[in-house]
Amino acid sequence: MSAILIFLVAILAIVGWWLSHQRLMSKPWLEVGPVTAFPETEAPVTHPAKIGLGVFLGVVGALFALLIGAYLMRMAYADWQAPPVPRVLWLNTGMLALASLAMHCAVVAAHARQRDNLRLALFTAGLASLAFLAGQLLAWRDLADQGYFVTVNPGVSFFYLLTAMHGLHVLGGLVALGRTNIRAWRGGPAAGLVLSTELCAIYWHALLVVWLVLFAVLMGWAANFINVCRLLLS
Repeated sequence: MSAILIFLVAILAIVGWWLSHQRLMSKPWLEVGPVTAFPETEAPVTHPAKIGLGVFLGVVGALFALLIGAYLMRMAYADWQAPPVPRVLWLNTGMLALASLAMHCAVVAAHARQRDNLRLALFTAGLASLAFLAGQLLAWRDLADQGYFVTVNPGVSFFYLLTAMHGLHVLGGLVALGRTNIRAWRGGPAAGLVLSTELCAIYWHALLVVWLVLFAVLMGWAANFINVCRLLLS
């Protein structure tokens, strides 16, 4: 239970900090005087789509926090046996990091109106993300070849569940990334393309953070860290 609370508090703190910087609670209609005299009461410059994405990512983060908390709590039972971590997960982590870096470069290129660089960066991000998903399937096949199926052990079931949930979010993001790629190749309003690229970049950065946490959990690093914290607090 303590692990779940720690993850939920961390997620809520991040979301709360981000929303607090959007001036959602400002009431400019209550101020008296010229508008220029109250610059802090102007409407938030953040696009509503970004706010919506931030709320969605907060929900996704809470979902993964609950799953990770359940994973750490289930480890305490005697029948728990974690499967061997396939080495391909290291390569998959590098692929997702490359995709996140490519999305950052895409945002820079979109703001600079560099269409060629934007197309290259978006294509690279999509290709690296597909490589990540392919690597996850290889990890599943590796476990299956060793006899680690979903029903063998709760630890194996959690491995499939966590990686499948994250893979579904990557797959869903590829749909939006594909549409952004199409818009970049067809041309169109620059403002809309910049916004679409920024939304994809935010989503991919979040996917990378979630995966790094999942990777640490699957490798056993998170459990070791929690045990050390408990020893220090006891």
